Amino acid sequence: MQARTITARRLYTDIGEIEYPVIDVSADGTIAGISSDPSLASDTTVLAATFLDVHTHGAVGHDVMTASASDLGEMQRFLATRGVGHYLPTTVTGSIDEILHALESLANAIEAFAASPQPSQAAPMGIHLEGPFLSHLRRGVHPTHLLIPPTLELFDRFQQAARGHIQLITVAPELPGAIDFIQHATQRGVRISMGHTDANTEQALAGIAAGATSATHTYNAMRPMDHRNPGVLGTVLTTDSLYAELIADGIHVHPAMVDLWWRAKGRNRAILVTDAMAAAGMPDGDNYSLVGLPVVVKDGRAQLKDDLALGKSTLAGSILTMDKAVENLQAFTGASVADAVRAASHNPAAMLGQPAWKRLAPGMPANLNRFDVNGKLVATYLNGAVVGC
Repeated sequence: MQARTITARRLYTDIGEIEYPVIDVSADGTIAGISSDPSLASDTTVLAATFLDVHTHGAVGHDVMTASASDLGEMQRFLATRGVGHYLPTTVTGSIDEILHALESLANAIEAFAASPQPSQAAPMGIHLEGPFLSHLRRGVHPTHLLIPPTLELFDRFQQAARGHIQLITVAPELPGAIDFIQHATQRGVRISMGHTDANTEQALAGIAAGATSATHTYNAMRPMDHRNPGVLGTVLTTDSLYAELIADGIHVHPAMVDLWWRAKGRNRAILVTDAMAAAGMPDGDNYSLVGLPVVVKDGRAQLKDDLALGKSTLAGSILTMDKAVENLQAFTGASVADAVRAASHNPAAMLGQPAWKRLAPGMPANLNRFDVNGKLVATYLNGAVVGC
């Protein structure tokens, strides 16, 4: 790629904003310098870091548990068109052998991408292990018979299979052995997110004291909050140091409750995720699956087919994309585009202890999203090259 220049009305970075930015991009796709030119005042678009989705199970017909290298490539190209520069492929509960196989395959993909980055593809940066250390009472679609308590032995076994690429693990902190597990994982640089949990207040606080730094899809698969027993949800919303994911599709969480979450967590601790499954980016249909269960996708909802036949609605992940999540957060809460983008980029990177992934400064990759005056994504640049949207 030849050296080029990218301009806009405003640039949002992790430490502030720059008016009338002029971003010089080197031939290798890194930022050579950032200056300002007030003559660009007629430009109405803004630039910001690309998104980091720390919780996604699949897209365009592919599930990360079983995807081949070429399948992941197709998925990563799709994610890039929705503004995602980096992501954590997220597992689901399976047998131990199934999880081990998925972890090894994903480790292969992460290392292959690092050795030979692919243009116009979102980069897999690590693995989010969601399951099998979840509550039976708050399991969602995760199979009951495969849920097990966390052990230090299993952590070591899973991380060995992943060759150290597990970055995030969802754990129900009330499970037997969970506190020791959280401490063990945290000491080894892995972040813990409390989720699929029926924890009471004391159990949630114990998880945080042991090292938990985030909450998985806030509200969903959690003990509901009660005025006499705030439980894990009350703890998540009132612990200022804790990050908290949210699926902002307007289906998993009512817009009014999205606003409550936003008011509680604010611009520095809120994290947008998709929790997308394989049907993301695909048409409606009844031929999808998650954790081996048939899923029907219609009108933006992914639901278990067998439960629908019984008159029951059980959500099976989402078909949300990160660009839409950012749009929705602005619409539901009045958040600025700068703050909405922060929840989809800088906050998840900070939660993982990897702020450099989303830093926009000389020497860093020119990974940028461009938004119009309405806060809608209109273009994405990976290493300075447009991938479109």
